[in-house]
Formats: sequence, C-alpha cells, structure tokens
Amino acid sequence: MTTDTHRAIEAVWRIESAKVIASLTRLTGDVGLAEDLAQDALVAALEQWPDSGVPNNPGAWLMAAAKRRGIDQLRRRTLLDRKHEQLGHELESQQEQAVAALDESLDDNVGDDLLRLVFMSCHPVLSTEARTALTLRLLGGLTTEEIARAFLTSEPTIQQRIVRAKRTLADAAVPFEVPRGAELTARLSSVLAVIYLIFNEGYAATAGDDWVRPGLCEEALRLGRILAELVPNESEAHGLVALMEIQASRLRARVGPSGEPVLLLDQDRGRWDRLLIGRGLAALERAEALAEARGPYTAQAAIAACHARARTADATDWQRIATLYGELTRLTPSPIVELNRAVAVSMAFGPAAGLAIVETLTAEPSLRGYHLLPSVRGDLLAKLGRNEEARVEFERAATLTRNARERELLLDRAAASARAQRPG
Repeated sequence: MTTDTHRAIEAVWRIESAKVIASLTRLTGDVGLAEDLAQDALVAALEQWPDSGVPNNPGAWLMAAAKRRGIDQLRRRTLLDRKHEQLGHELESQQEQAVAALDESLDDNVGDDLLRLVFMSCHPVLSTEARTALTLRLLGGLTTEEIARAFLTSEPTIQQRIVRAKRTLADAAVPFEVPRGAELTARLSSVLAVIYLIFNEGYAATAGDDWVRPGLCEEALRLGRILAELVPNESEAHGLVALMEIQASRLRARVGPSGEPVLLLDQDRGRWDRLLIGRGLAALERAEALAEARGPYTAQAAIAACHARARTADATDWQRIATLYGELTRLTPSPIVELNRAVAVSMAFGPAAGLAIVETLTAEPSLRGYHLLPSVRGDLLAKLGRNEEARVEFERAATLTRNARERELLLDRAAASARAQRPG
C-alpha cells in the first residue's frame, strides 16, 4: 500500500467512522456489532483502495460497504432463526422488506444518529475511564494503540475497557436515543466532561515525558465542535468549545525548543494562534448570547479570553479574572477552583492576599497529593522573599507530579530559590 493511500484511508476513517457506526447502531441496536460492521468496511477499503484508488466520495463508499455487511448479517440471522426451514416466498419477502428498510434508514438522520452515539458512549453507567476510551474509539476513530499511547496505558488495558464498556451498555439496555428534559442536562454534563478530560490530558499531560500532547487536544476540539453543532442551543457546549479553542491557541508557546514547559506569563504571545483565538471568542459570544448567566465552561472561557485579549502579560486584567474565578467558585465550588482563584487574587492584589487563600487549603484532604498546591504556595512564598520555605514547597511539588518535564521545572525553581537564599 502506498503511503499516500494509507494516509488517505486514515483521514477518511477519522472523519467518517463515527457516522457509519452511529447509523448502524440505530439499526442493529448493538454498538459492538455496529463497530464490527464498520471495521469490516475499513478492512475492505484497505484491501481494495490501493489497487482501485481512493473513491471520489470515500465516506459514501464506506457506508455502502457497511450496509452490505449489515444486510448479510441480517440475512444470516434470519436464516438461523428459521433454522433453515420453510425458506419460501414469505421469508424472501421478509428479507426484502428488512433489507430495503436497512438500506433506506442508513441514509437518514445522520446528525441525529451521531448525537445519539455521543450520549451512548458517554453514558453515566460507564466509568470515566471507560467513557473516555469508548468515545475516542467510536467518535474519534482512534485505534486502541493510539488511545493507550495517549494515556500511557497498556493496549490490553484499553482494549478490555472498550470491550467491557460495550458489554455494559448492552447488559444495561442503554437506549440509542437523545435524552430529554432534566436528563438531557445531566447527560450533556457527562459528555462535556469527557471531552474536556481528553483535552486536558493533551494540554497538560498528567504523566510521561511530554508536557503537551497536541493530538489529544485536536481530537477533543473536533469532538467539541461536532457536539456544539449538534446541540446548537446549548450554551455550555459552545462555552466548552470557546475554552478549548482559546487554550489550544497557546500550545505552540507552551513548550520551549527542547520540549521544556513555558509558563503562561513567560510565553511568547506572538506564537499564539490568532485564528484559534478568534474562533474561541466567537464561540464565547455565542455561548453568552444563549443563556442569561454563564455556566462553568463559559465562565472558564471568559477567563481564558482575558488572557487572549492581553497582548502582553502586564496588560492582563487580573481583577476581572479574580472576579470571574469568584463566579466560577459559586457555580462549581471546589478546592482546585479556589486554588486558581488564589493565583488570580495574588496577581491582582499582591502575593500576600493570594497566600492567605492558599493557607486555607493546606489541610484540604482532596489536595493532599495534588502537586499544584505546594507549587502555587512555593511561587507566592518566593515572591514574598521567603525563599527557603519556597524551596521546600517546590521540592515537595516535584515529588508529587508524575510528569517528567514538570518535575524538571519544579526542581529548577527549587534550585533558584536556594540560590536566592544564599547571601551575596
């Protein structure tokens, strides 16, 4: 197979696989079988396209191939159910009607089917890890190897999660539908959380040797954009897209020449992607227009917008950011949000004001192993000239992080605090 053909098939699969799986799930009622049929279509493409060339409409080709396999499955099931008996005119008529229904219905309501697949793959009956793996598999078109590599997990572990997730959905008889009313709001929250979890793992990797994994950010952004268009009147869907667009705009500036982390205030803002910022600000405007009050993702997007609009670090409106974090704290009270508010308050009103908030969090059980608590405390202590205390905090933070690049950064800051402590 030529490299160009292989790349073309990969690109088509990423774009079209979710639509094919979604349509087949509606017909079969079994997401596992639907994925198997779609995979069969992919195998057919891998076998035929190198010789025949990539079709003019490759997505339609995959859908047609999947249809044929679905029809074959339907016929085999009917034959088995009848135990090969009385295969006369009545059976042929039933088959023809079923095949016609399958052929017709696969072409309808692709957008609705895709939305149903989103809600099914992110169903609360699944664990967070299972939702994430299944979403990347079914909606992102990623292989188990790609998902495992992205999350630094073994391929068999990811495979088991996906298999168990599909079995759980089948055993729980989770309907292939878009929920309504209050359930829609609750389930949408789960979908948004999964997409943002994927994005965050790419934006600030929790473990491994890389500070960022842009591929995961791109995948989350793609899923978020699809979702926002599928639920155009849901403000928080647009708020999440706005947040991810603006944060993704900084990816190139977040790492130095050797892959080392570059913190926000030290970044070259000329390397920020102005196109992504423009898209993010437009999505934020759309989110704010759809609701009387900001939701959590829209509030975070408004914070990110403050940074995006500041051409220099000194021009950042920290007082507005502190106010927005106060709003976010009321929306989703959590120690991590409060820690972020402490940073904003320190920038707006001085390190002592920020440290006073941080000190209220030091006994918080949920932050006991959270490396950013001693990291933030160390930063504020260093700004107050309490360098020995800062060194201890940075070293403690370094022992808690699982990311090698972040550990190097924290140890460098600890060393700098130690140097600042020495006289002369």
